Amino acid sequence: MGEQPGLVAKHYRLFSEEDVHEIDRAVMSTLENIGIEVNSREARELLLEAGAKHKSGNTVLIPEALMRECIDRAPSEVTLCGREDRHDLELADSRVHFGTGGTVLHTLDLETGERRPTTLQDIARVGRLVDALDNVHFYLVPLYPNELPKEQVDVNRFYAGLANTSKHIMGGIYTAEGLRAAIALAEEVAGGPEALRERPIVSFITCTVAPLRIDATYGDFLVEIARRGLPVAIPSEVVAGITGPMTIAGSTVVQLAETLAGLAVAQLANSGAPVILGTVSTVMDPRRAGYLSGAVEMGLMQAGVAQMSHYYQLPLYATAGMSDSKLPDAQAGYEKAITALLVGLAGANYIHDAAGPLEFCTTAAYEQYVIDDEILGMVMRAVRGVEVSEDTLGLDAIAKVGPGGHFLTNAHTLKHMRDELFTPRVSDRDLREKWEAKGAPDTRERAREIARSILEEHRPLGIAGDVDRKLRDQFPNISLPGEEARP
Repeated sequence: MGEQPGLVAKHYRLFSEEDVHEIDRAVMSTLENIGIEVNSREARELLLEAGAKHKSGNTVLIPEALMRECIDRAPSEVTLCGREDRHDLELADSRVHFGTGGTVLHTLDLETGERRPTTLQDIARVGRLVDALDNVHFYLVPLYPNELPKEQVDVNRFYAGLANTSKHIMGGIYTAEGLRAAIALAEEVAGGPEALRERPIVSFITCTVAPLRIDATYGDFLVEIARRGLPVAIPSEVVAGITGPMTIAGSTVVQLAETLAGLAVAQLANSGAPVILGTVSTVMDPRRAGYLSGAVEMGLMQAGVAQMSHYYQLPLYATAGMSDSKLPDAQAGYEKAITALLVGLAGANYIHDAAGPLEFCTTAAYEQYVIDDEILGMVMRAVRGVEVSEDTLGLDAIAKVGPGGHFLTNAHTLKHMRDELFTPRVSDRDLREKWEAKGAPDTRERAREIARSILEEHRPLGIAGDVDRKLRDQFPNISLPGEEARP
């Protein structure tokens, strides 16, 4: 059973009001006095022409007044659309949505359990799986098709997504040609360029490079996407202790400086462009100076940036729900649940990586998507909180039952049983005898069976046959068989 996507979180704040103002001052000082290395010539020229100052090399200083002006230009709400209206996502205030993410290179095979390279067919199958999971609200293309040459990756990843789910599709891109092909593909599916801008069924990611750099390629992509009026997330990828200060407060400053600099570039390229602030930052493992994805501090970092995004009145792309475990086991469960709960309750708007990934976001598992759907349903129930009203206080029911009675057959219980409780489908809540009679399956095996059933039985919206044929004529490098196309 799924909770309503876009619930408003109002429960967790990491920073005091004074802390928020101190962080904001530090961010503006970083941009104005330390600067950002902008390796995209076009992005750098936009900043300099608007009043940024050249420092040295490709580093520019962004005055606070210019940065504030660009923040004011950016929309406070960005709507990411599904191909069905029920999947539309309103990224604003503290509305919460969870979904997939990563560019994962390996998967645990659903049948053998063995780790193997991901393929284009996996992208399609996971899309179909996500299409049926109520608490996974969007499909950020999570896997890389290892069998394809780089120049064919972008168009195939977006096609596989669009053919297998009607939820919103977001993805990173690898080449300029691939970006343009993915946009043209989406325009055909949406019904034309204007239709896509009116209802953006796809969006894109252009990462910054910590500390304090905008890459040449991704800077160019950012300018082009902004000028085309399509939504773009600009995530910072700080690793505290390596590419950012070891302290969460210090790394928060670096993250915000990077993503806000990207926002400034986008607004100068196209004032009012639909931009989403971004963070996918984490902390290092001090034992090996390596990346961690399941650390509780990662959740704290994301929650802190979420609070700052509310201060700037800008939507946020964040990350949570990953694990460093190699299998869908107890470690995966508690690491995913803790960070997802922290970031969800903090009110981040678009929380990716929350379904599927394991092993530092290098491996995914079909059954893990199903387990994560359940974790996210519980998190969204916590985000919903508790309603206090005359009805929910239940005084009439309490009076009717009185001392020593029971509420099991009371009308108030029957009325609220479904809306008050989250109902799982993976968790085992049977008595031992019934569980043993079913063969004593563990969580992973129960989730595998659900995944198999969805992949065998679920039929997504797909792409209409005439549109699919046109796409294949226009993009001969589309490799996925067209079995999902509708007549």
